Amino acid sequence: METMVDGAVGVALRDGGTEMIRLYVAACSERMAPLFIGMRAGAAGREADVHFYVESVRDLWFADRPLADAAERVRLLDLFPELEPTEEGITDPADTYAFFAVLVLRYALLANGAGHDDQTDVLERRLSGLRRAQSQQPGVGARYDPPRPTANSARNPRC
Repeated sequence: METMVDGAVGVALRDGGTEMIRLYVAACSERMAPLFIGMRAGAAGREADVHFYVESVRDLWFADRPLADAAERVRLLDLFPELEPTEEGITDPADTYAFFAVLVLRYALLANGAGHDDQTDVLERRLSGLRRAQSQQPGVGARYDPPRPTANSARNPRC
């Protein structure tokens, strides 16, 4: 069921244009950054990943233009352990939070580099993901399934 906030945000994003969408995804990514940083900052071998995450969130705030390397950043994020499929899924709460933080950044980068119609499609998936993340119970498990092709993805294969 769509909430009043979801509806209002959806209207604002559809009517607000590309820069509004870029600001929105920057804010969403920044909101998730403490989870990724908190769960991965002290982990051995993850220093470069944390730096990359922080740098990407920072660069998303330059909302007046798309990131020239958004597609490359998505490709690099896809190499993060959090997005590597596993048979058993993710059951550890810390890993679950880090997974959702990486997934949010991935969709933010996709939306940043996409055209307005494609951005709206990515954001609708993002809002659905946030609802799932908020309802996720620790220990239930999370699983990353790569995005399925949509009508818009024919024009923008990165989605």
